[in-house]
Amino acid sequence: MDHIGKGDINHEEWMSCLPEKLWDVPLTHLSIPGSHDAMSCLDITSPLLRSESDTFRLLDGVFCCFTRPAIYRWATTQAGLYLMQLTAGIRYFDLRIAHKQYDSSNELYFTHVIYTHATVVETLQTVASWLESHPKEIIILACSHFEGLDYKRHEEFIYSLKKIFGSKLCPCNVRNSHLWTSGYQVVLSYEDQSTSRHKELWPAIPYLWANKPNAEELIHYLECQKQLGRPEGFFVAGLNLTTDRCFIASHPRVSLRTLTMENWNRVKKWLEDQKPGAEPTCLNIIAGDFIGPVPFCSLVIALNKKLL
Repeated sequence: MDHIGKGDINHEEWMSCLPEKLWDVPLTHLSIPGSHDAMSCLDITSPLLRSESDTFRLLDGVFCCFTRPAIYRWATTQAGLYLMQLTAGIRYFDLRIAHKQYDSSNELYFTHVIYTHATVVETLQTVASWLESHPKEIIILACSHFEGLDYKRHEEFIYSLKKIFGSKLCPCNVRNSHLWTSGYQVVLSYEDQSTSRHKELWPAIPYLWANKPNAEELIHYLECQKQLGRPEGFFVAGLNLTTDRCFIASHPRVSLRTLTMENWNRVKKWLEDQKPGAEPTCLNIIAGDFIGPVPFCSLVIALNKKLL
């Protein structure tokens, strides 16, 4: 591919199709589409996370006919499952992982207020199979939260990750410009002190989270962060919007999806002006919600043409 235009990107294999001039550019200097809270196929009947407040737990027990629809509207962040996201071009996945309280099994689930239908190990096995058929694509898995995981469960989970991805796992001491030539396909960020015991685990990747409810405040926050200079390695600029529970309770017809769509045009205009690279104000991974209904991946991938 001689150039990268929005209309001619092969999203499923966009890394394989990068121009030769970009092959030696470190991944930390490329523009990479990411999925915020990636696996939010929520099980609406599952219990609340144990970290939720006692007040909210009481409300959910008494008024679940109101709380559960609200949770579904505001905790669902993606319209498509993980394979659809991979095909769409997503290469960074924000994975929040937990063990269910009082669950005698060793199953781990993805979480966002409640738990998902999908289990972690089974999902990642499917991702590994996808990588087998896409040998030039590289993904970044950012595992965090780990609610309910003690030392033993951490070690069992890390063992499973090594078994699932095997030689695809990139050790954290490898220069990320050498991933392709070395055959690595997975950068595994693990937000826990366990990283010090396993060379395959990368430290937590900084995530610039505005915690704002509209595009103007989101963009103001990200512009302020850019003026402070980019981190040395991987980092994420989050385009996800956030509201508080008072707003949610007083706006029963609004959802995270409708809020995201209402603000998309302003976010899109700002996004088109960004660029990847090594300079202090450049971006790297750009993560968003509902990446399917809008041309998010096309825009983020196309930013790499500014490096040519």
